[in-house]
Amino acid sequence: MLNKMKLWTTSKNSAGLEERIEKVKKHPIPAHIAIIMDGNGRWAKKRALPRIAGHHEGMKVVKRITKMASQLGVQILTLYAFSTENWKRPQYEVEYLFKLPGEFLGTFLPELIEENVQVKMMGHKEHVPAHTLAAVEKAIYDTKDNNGLVLNFALNYGGRSEIIEAVKKVTDDVKNGIINENQMNEELFSKYLMTNQLTDPDLLIRTSGEIRLSNFMLWQLAYTEFWFTDVLWPDFREEQLIEAIEGFQHRSRRYGGL
Repeated sequence: MLNKMKLWTTSKNSAGLEERIEKVKKHPIPAHIAIIMDGNGRWAKKRALPRIAGHHEGMKVVKRITKMASQLGVQILTLYAFSTENWKRPQYEVEYLFKLPGEFLGTFLPELIEENVQVKMMGHKEHVPAHTLAAVEKAIYDTKDNNGLVLNFALNYGGRSEIIEAVKKVTDDVKNGIINENQMNEELFSKYLMTNQLTDPDLLIRTSGEIRLSNFMLWQLAYTEFWFTDVLWPDFREEQLIEAIEGFQHRSRRYGGL
């Protein structure tokens, strides 16, 4: 999957960082990393700036971390961009958050295409503004033939609603005779989820010091390794990503066994 991918480099990488990159690549890299990008608003508040300034700064971090994940050989990077609960925020903030995908993809898409990245989205499309959906769908179409890093945006996504929708689809298929209820198991149920074409995350990262899942990938995170940091998302750098992966590499994943 990754053999055709060119390695991204950044002039900001110090010699020490490059050494850590080479060292961490000698050990198993998590195939799928999911990130809850938290702390944009607090980052802005600490600087007496409007909350949207934090979201704008956080968008820059998405670009940096996508590049580093690609360089390290991560296969899937899922980013929690907008939850089903985020609609409760002030209207001006919601509107700004939905402008960011278009701005981000408008400037970054050529690099994504050049570097063999494939864009995907999971979430409920029906309430996403048309301009946001158009930008995301264009990126998905333009990168559909790429086979490098999958950059998966969770946009208007909620874990509970995902499971409820999956149960409804299963019920319909049982009623219509497409499947038999006795066939149902974890593998089959997973095919009804929004991540049916993706592997479950190996590593979950959450920034800003909060230690909760916030309705994110509740089914898929059953055996995922968690890594929490007090660093606010706009301050998250390549060093923290590597630190999280280093922590992952020192853990023993037993999946309930010995």
